[in-house]
Amino acid sequence: MAPVKRHAYETYFKLQAIEYAAENGNRAAARHFKVNESMVRKWRKQESELRQVRKTKLSFCRNKARWPELEDRVEQLVVEQGTTGRGVSTASIRQKAKAIAEEMDIEHFQGGGCTNFMEEFELKRLIDLILSYAVDVASPGQ
Repeated sequence: MAPVKRHAYETYFKLQAIEYAAENGNRAAARHFKVNESMVRKWRKQESELRQVRKTKLSFCRNKARWPELEDRVEQLVVEQGTTGRGVSTASIRQKAKAIAEEMDIEHFQGGGCTNFMEEFELKRLIDLILSYAVDVASPGQ
């Protein structure tokens, strides 16, 4: 038998499955949504957490951060630079993250995963919006 491909489901899909399972049972929900019954059971246990996250988010798919304080500080720096109208490159984010990691005495930090970090915190979209606004303000007549 061929191995089953793994899927990541968005929160709204999980909540639909939970509601269907509440009315019709876990097995019926699993058949209806074409997932394993164990997934439906797991989602029902996570229902309160799922209701608190954004509906389009791939919830509970990312590993926990090793250094959450570091991520928070780097996020603040990136947002601050974006609001001042300066662009932020992945190289500069890595450099700043390494400097903060040294400051916090974090060993074995290499600064990888910058793209994933920016996706998780939606920083690229935020910075693009800020920079496009700054360009619009700087050149109103064009």
